[in-house]
Amino acid sequence: MQIFEFIALGLLIVCAVAVCLSKNLLVSLIIYMSYSMIMSVVWILLRSPDLALTEAAVGTGITSILLFVTLRRVDAMKDREHTPKKSRGK
Repeated sequence: MQIFEFIALGLLIVCAVAVCLSKNLLVSLIIYMSYSMIMSVVWILLRSPDLALTEAAVGTGITSILLFVTLRRVDAMKDREHTPKKSRGK
């Protein structure tokens, strides 16, 4: 069981570093979601199911949805800025 705990902690470190080094925001968000799921497994291993459930619901669920919506809106705003303006008809 201790080996599984070390593997989970190692994966947490890898996910944290990968989020910091990733250039793509969507990839960073997906890695963040996996970090949150691994953290909820760590809370279960530490015999704290209430924190594990909260981490899974808030960290993976609600926060990720809000970040996806924000990312979509930011990209949509960028698309509007880069589209050429229509010339007035003559």
